[in-house]
Formats: sequence, C-alpha cells, structure tokens
Amino acid sequence: MRILLIEDDDTVAAPLIDALSRRGVSVDRASRAEEAEDCLAAIDYAAILLDLGLPDGDGIALLARMRRNGDNRPVLVLTARGSIDARILGLNEGADEYMVKPFDVDELHARLLAVLRRRDGYAGKSLRCGALELEMQTRTASIGSKPLALSVRETQLLEQLMRRAGKVVVKRVVEDQLFGLDGDLGSNAVEVYVHRLRKKLEDVASGVRIETVRGVGYMLVPVA
Repeated sequence: MRILLIEDDDTVAAPLIDALSRRGVSVDRASRAEEAEDCLAAIDYAAILLDLGLPDGDGIALLARMRRNGDNRPVLVLTARGSIDARILGLNEGADEYMVKPFDVDELHARLLAVLRRRDGYAGKSLRCGALELEMQTRTASIGSKPLALSVRETQLLEQLMRRAGKVVVKRVVEDQLFGLDGDLGSNAVEVYVHRLRKKLEDVASGVRIETVRGVGYMLVPVA
C-alpha cells in the first residue's frame, strides 16, 4: 500500500518511513498542512498518518476539512497530545485511530492493517481469491502451500486487485499506489507490471485471472 505521512519533524519521519518501508508500506511525506492538501488532491492514498502540530496549522483542522469535503480515507493520528480531551476531539473530528508518541512501529503497522481490513470489509490476516492468498503481515503470496515469487511492486499491485476482487480497480488508483509522487512512471509502466503479474498467475494455475477493462482499469476474478 502507499500512504501519506504528514509530519514536520525529520527525526520522527525518517526512521518511521524506513521502518514502514521494511514492512512493505510505501510512504510519501508532507511536512506542512498546505503540502499535505496538495498531495491528497494528487494521489489516492490507502491511508494517512497525521501529526497534529504542523508549522502552518493544526492537524485537527486539516482532518476536519478532509471530512467536510467528503474525504473518507483512513486517518491515523500520531501525536504527543495524550490527554483524554485531545483523544476525544481527534476521534470526534474523524480520526480512525489515535496513537500517542512515542509509539511502537509494530503496533502502528498492526493498527494500520486493522483499519484497512475494516474499510475493505474482511476480518482475516490474509487476502484470498481462488487458490491465491496474500498474507498481509509478511507480504508473501502463495498458491495453496506453494510460495509465489513476486517483486515489491508486483505484490503492491496484487494487493490492490485482491482488496477489490471482482471489482474494477481504476488505472489511476493503480498508478498512485505503485508510484506515488516520486515514482518512475513511464507511459506504459502500469501495463508492464500488470503483464508480469498476469503471466505469473497464469503460469502457476492460481485459479484467478486479471481482466483489463479498456479505458478504465483492471479486475481480478476467479477462474470458473
């Protein structure tokens, strides 16, 4: 998945980005509220990690604007404000989770996955479609008990398709999740990764196939 971290403190942001990257999470960063709003307008992030003490405004105000504008993407607040009143305010303004600094990265990762499970309507630790399974904690795919070797971006693509199995994933969403703000997006980059993943799924009799919906995007469906 690709998420947006809104955090102005380099000493917090850098190690957090590194830790999440090692857990298979791609992270773009904004250090100011204005920059964050530009990022949110440009990229369809899976979730947002939000610090409240930003140099050009309060993170709570940014969160409130998002919700007023109909932006329902999951938001996990990461802040030093640990009072009960602060927690209640953050949750009432639309935060899906509220974590007080310092926090454990493993717990943050687990809470992030839990929020996404709730959003996507499944409760388990894995995504499944046909004989194909993607274990979210370890980021490993398998057919039955046989591992399926995938690159990082192939895994990211598979996750997007499996989260919305049977539904079309718009090509723009795929681009955002694979490449974000700084990715090496060529004119046919998405098609290349779709082709590679489609071939790997076909080669191992996965019980699923990737369909191209022309002019719209891609859809993962079970093979009858």
